[in-house]
Amino acid sequence: MISVEANAKINLTLDILGVRPDGYHEVKMVMQSVGLFDTIHLKKQPEGISLRLDAAELPADETNLAWKAARIFRDVYKIQSGVSISVEKRIPIAAGLAGGSTDAAGVLIGMNRLFETGLSAKALCSLGEKIGSDVPFCIEGGTMLATGRGELLHRLPDLPALSVVLAKPPVSVSTAWAYKTYDRIGAARHPDTQAMLAALSEGNGEKVANGLVNVLEEVTMQEHPIIGAYKRVLTENGAMASLMSGSGPTVFGLAKTMENAERAAQALSHAYPDAAVFVAPTTGKNIL
Repeated sequence: MISVEANAKINLTLDILGVRPDGYHEVKMVMQSVGLFDTIHLKKQPEGISLRLDAAELPADETNLAWKAARIFRDVYKIQSGVSISVEKRIPIAAGLAGGSTDAAGVLIGMNRLFETGLSAKALCSLGEKIGSDVPFCIEGGTMLATGRGELLHRLPDLPALSVVLAKPPVSVSTAWAYKTYDRIGAARHPDTQAMLAALSEGNGEKVANGLVNVLEEVTMQEHPIIGAYKRVLTENGAMASLMSGSGPTVFGLAKTMENAERAAQALSHAYPDAAVFVAPTTGKNIL
């Protein structure tokens, strides 16, 4: 049996540059892996694909991204054997943390090991693009600049070691709704991507924290003010800065130490007992 840790991601920046001819949005964003992960277990079986998840609200069928990843891998590389997949979920669902995409990435990485196909990261990312825009990043991991639809990746210097508080409020946000609403109302503030890249090159965690901007945050926060409330609690209790990840609704805070992160997490859990709160370190690139 092969086991893979599939890490969540956060957006240190997220900018939308416009709508592409293919209908997708052109984006520029700095993405970061964090040490909150689902565990993917894979083993061979005589035929077909079987998927088991410990989250009853998720479909364990061909609509699941993990299943799609297994099907694409088998089809493209003519794998005759079947595969059994079991997913231990820790990453909150529909949270803006790439939980589904990272599970798909974990399946591709795991099948590469299980069937000893020896594929490069580039080859795996090519498969990942067919599943979702975030999947290539989840395969690579670490700190990366993503452009295009999010699938074009450029490796950046590792984020200085920081601790991350993740807090998901009990609300749901449709990614399609967030982008559509952004198209209508825009955002008052856009990230200074070059400044963020400079901060990473310097290894300056405080400058990184000061540069956190997500153009979808304003859109989603207007609909769900609790996001702003979470941000205030985190920054008042140990986080250097706080931002919504992706299209939300999860909010994260960057802290210099695990102690500061734990203090912010405890304060938020006390103020909002129905929040799903996690503390994790930032992580580097995946070793494939």
